[in-house]
Amino acid sequence: MLNPIDTAAVIRDGGAIGKYPDQIHPGVAWWLGACLVVTEQASHLAVAHDGHQVSSIFAQRLGQGAINAEHYACRVSDLGTHPETELLEVARSIGGPAAWLSTQTGNGLLVQVRLYAGTGVLLDDSNGLAAIRERIAQDRVPIPVNSQAKGTIAPWHPANAGGRP
Repeated sequence: MLNPIDTAAVIRDGGAIGKYPDQIHPGVAWWLGACLVVTEQASHLAVAHDGHQVSSIFAQRLGQGAINAEHYACRVSDLGTHPETELLEVARSIGGPAAWLSTQTGNGLLVQVRLYAGTGVLLDDSNGLAAIRERIAQDRVPIPVNSQAKGTIAPWHPANAGGRP
């Protein structure tokens, strides 16, 4: 694994959290996106962030991981900068999982990635987070099986029914 992390310390509290760039890096978001799609067996995923430049980079990487997850050909609806509550509304409308990314400033940059199951419930060790942590710790991050299995990323437009761009 390139640029490994302390999975037990970082992948917790509903997703991943850590100081950037010491504890967490954009590659972690890629891993999380791919593992979330496989764990949830998702064909559609909603992603949003708080507007911070680092959050935006992490959100892009998470989407790239999600569209490259085994055979799922996941469609990622990119909400860009949106509140977490609106992200969850979109996730319910598309019937898929969601990821919300934020960056806090202060004593360095603290990046948080919150992962939600397709039911809208924050992931924890009982409903998928432990499986994601284990996959990453064992360097078993899913990769696409072929080019036809690659998904797509499109901006979310609220007027579009079912999350279609």
